[in-house]
Amino acid sequence: MVTDQERIAQAWVQVRSVNDPELPYLTVEEMGMVRGVRVDDGQLVVTITPTYSGCPATDVIAEDITTAVQALEADARVEVVLSPAWTTDWLLPSAHEKMKANGIAPPQGKSADRAFLTGQGKVVPCPSCKSDQTTMVSAFGSTACKAHFKCNACLEPFEHFKCI
Repeated sequence: MVTDQERIAQAWVQVRSVNDPELPYLTVEEMGMVRGVRVDDGQLVVTITPTYSGCPATDVIAEDITTAVQALEADARVEVVLSPAWTTDWLLPSAHEKMKANGIAPPQGKSADRAFLTGQGKVVPCPSCKSDQTTMVSAFGSTACKAHFKCNACLEPFEHFKCI
């Protein structure tokens, strides 16, 4: 007989295979959205917190996780929890490296630093050439969690994942 701990461990393996639909080179675990896996009254439950409460990808992420975990057992569900709110502090270090490798400047610092949300800039190094000679073009990028920058050295535009 499989124990609850073994079921949870197997479910984590499945959850770790689910990619973020907006940043497909990152998993939902690397994004820090997966808050836990538990057995509740015999049912596997995966708890997630979206990157923000109005995130349009939340339903897709929940469906993808459900599908992945239901490959193990049919009686599994995803629970969306909004409190505490997601923070970039929850990003795994591998997410920072993968963002850089894919042309996005990862968050700088901790979520307590609100400078980027208010438009007060800090130096955001270019993910392409590593120059610190960059300029914020807009505090809002392709999604609410990103800002649009340009590099004054290599002239490449890039996005910066804001510290939230």
